[in-house]
Amino acid sequence: MTSARPARKKSTTHCGEVVRTERLTPHMVRVVLGGDGLSQFAVADVTDAYVKLLFPVPGVAYPEPFDMGAIREEFPRDQWPVSRTYTVRHWDAERRELALDFVVHGDEGLAGPWALQAAPGQRIHFGGPGGAYKPDATADWHLLAGDESALPAIAAALEGMPADAVVHAFVEVADASEEQPLAVPAGGRLTWLHRDGAPVGKLLVDAVQSMDWPQGRVQAFVHGEAGFVKDLRRLLRLDHGVPREDLSVSGYWRTGHNEDGWQASKREWNAEVEAEQESSGR
Repeated sequence: MTSARPARKKSTTHCGEVVRTERLTPHMVRVVLGGDGLSQFAVADVTDAYVKLLFPVPGVAYPEPFDMGAIREEFPRDQWPVSRTYTVRHWDAERRELALDFVVHGDEGLAGPWALQAAPGQRIHFGGPGGAYKPDATADWHLLAGDESALPAIAAALEGMPADAVVHAFVEVADASEEQPLAVPAGGRLTWLHRDGAPVGKLLVDAVQSMDWPQGRVQAFVHGEAGFVKDLRRLLRLDHGVPREDLSVSGYWRTGHNEDGWQASKREWNAEVEAEQESSGR
Protein backbone atom coordinates (compact mmCIF):
# COMPACT_ATOMS: atom_id res chain seq x y z
CA MET A 1 0.00 0.00 0.00
CA THR A 2 1.32 3.44 -0.88
CA SER A 3 1.48 5.71 2.13
CA ALA A 4 -0.47 8.95 2.01
CA ARG A 5 1.55 11.96 0.96
CA PRO A 6 1.94 14.40 3.86
CA ALA A 7 -0.07 17.58 3.55
CA ARG A 8 1.94 20.43 2.11
CA LYS A 9 2.28 23.49 4.28
CA LYS A 10 0.97 26.48 2.38
CA SER A 11 3.53 29.21 1.84
CA THR A 12 2.62 32.73 2.92
CA THR A 13 3.02 35.12 0.02
CA HIS A 14 1.64 38.57 -0.65
CA CYS A 15 1.17 40.58 -3.81
CA GLY A 16 2.06 44.25 -3.83
CA GLU A 17 1.11 46.79 -6.46
CA VAL A 18 3.47 49.66 -7.14
CA VAL A 19 1.86 52.88 -5.89
CA ARG A 20 4.75 55.29 -6.48
CA THR A 21 8.53 55.51 -6.61
CA GLU A 22 11.00 58.11 -5.39
CA ARG A 23 14.68 58.72 -6.17
CA LEU A 24 16.19 59.30 -2.71
CA THR A 25 19.83 59.66 -3.79
CA PRO A 26 21.76 58.95 -7.00
CA HIS A 27 21.99 55.28 -6.00
CA MET A 28 18.90 54.65 -3.88
CA VAL A 29 15.30 54.34 -5.06
CA ARG A 30 12.22 53.90 -2.90
CA VAL A 31 9.33 51.78 -4.18
CA VAL A 32 6.03 51.96 -2.31
CA LEU A 33 3.73 48.95 -2.67
CA GLY A 34 0.04 48.84 -1.84
CA GLY A 35 -3.22 47.23 -2.91
CA ASP A 36 -5.57 44.51 -1.71
CA GLY A 37 -2.77 41.94 -1.95
CA LEU A 38 -1.36 43.36 1.29
CA SER A 39 -4.53 42.76 3.28
CA GLN A 40 -2.89 39.94 5.28
CA PHE A 41 0.49 41.62 5.62
CA ALA A 42 1.61 42.73 9.08
CA VAL A 43 4.95 43.67 10.60
CA ALA A 44 5.97 42.52 14.07
CA ASP A 45 7.39 44.93 16.65
CA VAL A 46 10.90 44.94 15.13
CA THR A 47 12.92 47.51 13.18
CA ASP A 48 14.76 45.08 10.87
CA ALA A 49 11.67 43.53 9.26
CA TYR A 50 12.39 42.15 5.80
CA VAL A 51 10.58 40.60 2.87
CA LYS A 52 11.73 38.30 0.09
CA LEU A 53 10.76 39.66 -3.30
CA LEU A 54 9.99 36.97 -5.88
CA PHE A 55 11.08 37.70 -9.44
CA PRO A 56 9.59 35.39 -12.09
CA VAL A 57 11.89 33.56 -14.48
CA PRO A 58 11.43 35.09 -17.95
CA GLY A 59 9.11 33.03 -20.11
CA VAL A 60 7.69 31.00 -17.22
CA ALA A 61 3.96 31.34 -16.39
CA TYR A 62 2.94 30.57 -12.82
CA PRO A 63 -0.59 29.46 -11.83
CA GLU A 64 -2.94 31.74 -9.96
CA PRO A 65 -3.39 32.11 -7.11
CA PHE A 66 0.37 32.40 -6.75
CA ASP A 67 1.68 29.76 -4.32
CA MET A 68 5.42 29.23 -3.81
CA GLY A 69 4.83 25.89 -2.13
CA ALA A 70 3.00 24.59 -5.20
CA ILE A 71 5.64 26.06 -7.52
CA ARG A 72 8.42 24.26 -5.64
CA GLU A 73 6.52 20.97 -5.95
CA GLU A 74 5.39 21.29 -9.55
CA PHE A 75 8.14 23.23 -11.36
CA PRO A 76 11.80 22.31 -11.93
CA ARG A 77 14.28 24.19 -9.73
CA ASP A 78 15.53 26.40 -12.55
CA GLN A 79 11.99 27.73 -13.07
CA TRP A 80 11.38 28.84 -9.51
CA PRO A 81 11.10 32.60 -9.00
CA VAL A 82 14.37 34.19 -7.89
CA SER A 83 14.20 35.75 -4.42
CA ARG A 84 15.90 38.91 -3.21
CA THR A 85 15.75 40.09 0.40
CA TYR A 86 14.89 43.70 1.29
CA THR A 87 14.38 45.53 4.55
CA VAL A 88 11.00 47.10 5.25
CA ARG A 89 11.81 50.79 5.41
CA HIS A 90 8.30 51.66 6.52
CA TRP A 91 4.94 49.93 6.86
CA ASP A 92 1.81 52.07 7.08
CA ALA A 93 -0.85 49.64 8.29
CA GLU A 94 -3.65 52.21 8.05
CA ARG A 95 -2.94 53.11 4.44
CA ARG A 96 -1.65 49.60 3.74
CA GLU A 97 1.52 50.87 2.10
CA LEU A 98 4.90 49.16 2.22
CA ALA A 99 8.06 51.19 1.47
CA LEU A 100 11.21 49.39 0.29
CA ASP A 101 14.51 51.11 -0.52
CA PHE A 102 16.78 49.71 -3.25
CA VAL A 103 20.47 50.35 -3.87
CA VAL A 104 20.75 50.73 -7.65
CA HIS A 105 23.70 50.65 -10.05
CA GLY A 106 22.20 50.94 -13.51
CA ASP A 107 21.38 47.56 -15.02
CA GLU A 108 23.53 45.67 -12.51
CA GLY A 109 21.76 42.93 -10.58
CA LEU A 110 18.10 41.95 -10.55
CA ALA A 111 16.15 43.97 -7.98
CA GLY A 112 17.86 47.31 -8.67
CA PRO A 113 16.93 47.42 -12.36
CA TRP A 114 13.38 46.37 -11.44
CA ALA A 115 13.11 49.27 -9.00
CA LEU A 116 14.41 51.72 -11.62
CA GLN A 117 11.68 50.78 -14.09
CA ALA A 118 8.90 50.13 -11.58
CA ALA A 119 5.72 52.02 -12.51
CA PRO A 120 2.34 52.41 -10.79
CA GLY A 121 0.18 49.36 -11.31
CA GLN A 122 3.00 46.84 -11.66
CA ARG A 123 2.70 43.87 -9.32
CA ILE A 124 5.26 41.77 -7.47
CA HIS A 125 4.87 38.80 -5.14
CA PHE A 126 6.87 38.47 -1.96
CA GLY A 127 7.18 36.38 1.17
CA GLY A 128 7.56 37.44 4.77
CA PRO A 129 8.03 39.43 6.77
CA GLY A 130 10.86 38.16 8.97
CA GLY A 131 13.02 40.08 11.41
CA ALA A 132 14.22 39.94 15.00
CA TYR A 133 16.00 43.14 16.08
CA LYS A 134 14.46 45.93 18.08
CA PRO A 135 16.26 48.65 20.09
CA ASP A 136 16.33 47.57 23.74
CA ALA A 137 15.24 50.45 25.98
CA THR A 138 17.20 48.92 28.89
CA ALA A 139 20.56 49.12 27.09
CA ASP A 140 22.86 51.90 28.29
CA TRP A 141 23.77 52.80 24.72
CA HIS A 142 23.41 51.58 21.15
CA LEU A 143 25.85 51.01 18.30
CA LEU A 144 24.58 50.93 14.71
CA ALA A 145 27.01 50.28 11.86
CA GLY A 146 26.41 49.41 8.23
CA ASP A 147 26.85 50.24 4.57
CA GLU A 148 24.11 51.44 2.22
CA SER A 149 22.51 47.99 2.12
CA ALA A 150 21.85 48.35 5.86
CA LEU A 151 20.80 52.00 5.67
CA PRO A 152 17.02 51.28 5.59
CA ALA A 153 17.31 49.11 8.72
CA ILE A 154 19.52 51.65 10.50
CA ALA A 155 17.08 54.43 9.62
CA ALA A 156 14.19 52.37 11.00
CA ALA A 157 16.20 51.57 14.14
CA LEU A 158 16.94 55.24 14.77
CA GLU A 159 13.23 56.01 14.45
CA GLY A 160 12.46 53.19 16.88
CA MET A 161 14.85 54.37 19.60
CA PRO A 162 13.61 55.86 22.87
CA ALA A 163 13.70 59.67 22.71
CA ASP A 164 16.55 59.82 25.24
CA ALA A 165 18.57 56.92 23.80
CA VAL A 166 22.36 57.23 23.58
CA VAL A 167 23.25 56.12 20.07
CA HIS A 168 26.43 56.00 18.00
CA ALA A 169 25.47 55.32 14.37
CA PHE A 170 27.99 54.92 11.54
CA VAL A 171 26.80 54.65 7.94
CA GLU A 172 29.26 54.13 5.09
CA VAL A 173 28.17 55.26 1.62
CA ALA A 174 29.88 55.88 -1.70
CA ASP A 175 30.16 59.65 -1.32
CA ALA A 176 28.44 62.72 0.15
CA SER A 177 25.65 62.61 -2.45
CA GLU A 178 24.34 59.38 -0.89
CA GLU A 179 23.55 60.90 2.51
CA GLN A 180 19.89 61.05 3.57
CA PRO A 181 18.14 63.01 6.30
CA LEU A 182 17.54 60.62 9.21
CA ALA A 183 15.77 61.06 12.53
CA VAL A 184 18.31 60.80 15.36
CA PRO A 185 17.46 60.77 19.10
CA ALA A 186 18.57 63.78 21.11
CA GLY A 187 21.32 61.70 22.70
CA GLY A 188 22.42 60.22 19.40
CA ARG A 189 25.26 60.85 17.03
CA LEU A 190 25.13 59.91 13.34
CA THR A 191 28.42 59.77 11.42
CA TRP A 192 28.42 59.48 7.64
CA LEU A 193 31.52 57.84 6.17
CA HIS A 194 32.29 58.48 2.50
CA ARG A 195 34.24 55.70 0.76
CA ASP A 196 35.33 57.80 -2.20
CA GLY A 197 36.96 54.71 -3.69
CA ALA A 198 38.09 53.01 -0.47
CA PRO A 199 37.25 49.28 0.01
CA VAL A 200 33.74 48.65 1.30
CA GLY A 201 33.70 48.56 5.11
CA LYS A 202 37.23 49.79 5.78
CA LEU A 203 36.05 53.15 7.07
CA LEU A 204 33.41 51.48 9.23
CA VAL A 205 35.91 49.17 10.90
CA ASP A 206 38.34 52.04 11.47
CA ALA A 207 35.61 54.27 12.91
CA VAL A 208 34.30 51.70 15.40
CA GLN A 209 37.81 50.62 16.33
CA SER A 210 38.92 54.17 17.12
CA MET A 211 35.77 55.45 18.86
CA ASP A 212 35.74 56.30 22.56
CA TRP A 213 33.91 53.32 24.05
CA PRO A 214 31.13 54.47 26.41
CA GLN A 215 30.56 52.81 29.76
CA GLY A 216 27.66 50.42 30.32
CA ARG A 217 25.87 47.76 28.32
CA VAL A 218 25.77 48.22 24.57
CA GLN A 219 23.28 46.75 22.14
CA ALA A 220 24.86 46.58 18.69
CA PHE A 221 23.41 46.27 15.19
CA VAL A 222 26.06 45.56 12.52
CA HIS A 223 24.87 44.60 9.04
CA GLY A 224 26.12 44.89 5.48
CA GLU A 225 29.01 43.46 3.43
CA ALA A 226 30.16 40.18 4.99
CA GLY A 227 33.86 41.03 5.17
CA PHE A 228 33.58 44.07 7.41
CA VAL A 229 30.71 42.51 9.36
CA LYS A 230 33.02 39.65 10.31
CA ASP A 231 35.75 42.09 11.36
CA LEU A 232 33.38 44.14 13.51
CA ARG A 233 31.81 41.05 15.03
CA ARG A 234 35.27 39.92 16.10
CA LEU A 235 36.03 43.37 17.49
CA LEU A 236 32.82 43.51 19.51
CA ARG A 237 32.99 39.95 20.83
CA LEU A 238 36.71 39.63 21.51
CA ASP A 239 37.96 43.14 22.22
CA HIS A 240 34.91 44.49 24.02
CA GLY A 241 33.32 41.30 25.32
CA VAL A 242 29.84 42.09 24.02
CA PRO A 243 27.65 39.01 24.66
CA ARG A 244 25.87 37.35 21.76
CA GLU A 245 22.46 38.29 23.06
CA ASP A 246 23.31 41.99 22.70
CA LEU A 247 24.41 41.62 19.07
CA SER A 248 22.44 41.69 15.86
CA VAL A 249 25.07 40.89 13.24
CA SER A 250 24.50 39.72 9.67
CA GLY A 251 26.25 39.77 6.31
CA TYR A 252 23.65 41.00 3.85
CA TRP A 253 25.95 40.47 0.86
CA ARG A 254 29.54 39.62 -0.01
CA THR A 255 31.90 41.23 -2.48
CA GLY A 256 32.14 39.10 -5.62
CA HIS A 257 28.91 37.14 -4.96
CA ASN A 258 25.32 37.65 -6.04
CA GLU A 259 22.64 36.92 -3.43
CA ASP A 260 22.17 33.33 -4.60
CA GLY A 261 25.88 32.56 -4.27
CA TRP A 262 26.18 34.36 -0.96
CA GLN A 263 23.16 32.67 0.62
CA ALA A 264 24.51 29.28 -0.45
CA SER A 265 27.73 29.91 1.48
CA LYS A 266 26.38 32.00 4.37
CA ARG A 267 25.82 29.07 6.75
CA GLU A 268 29.47 28.06 6.32
CA TRP A 269 30.54 31.68 6.92
CA ASN A 270 28.50 31.85 10.13
CA ALA A 271 30.02 28.58 11.34
CA GLU A 272 33.54 29.89 10.68
CA VAL A 273 32.84 33.05 12.66
CA GLU A 274 31.38 31.09 15.58
CA ALA A 275 34.32 28.68 15.59
CA GLU A 276 36.77 31.58 15.60
CA GLN A 277 35.06 33.10 18.63
CA GLU A 278 34.87 29.78 20.50
CA SER A 279 38.58 29.16 19.95
CA SER A 280 39.27 32.55 21.54
CA GLY A 281 37.29 31.63 24.65
CA ARG A 282 34.40 34.05 24.11
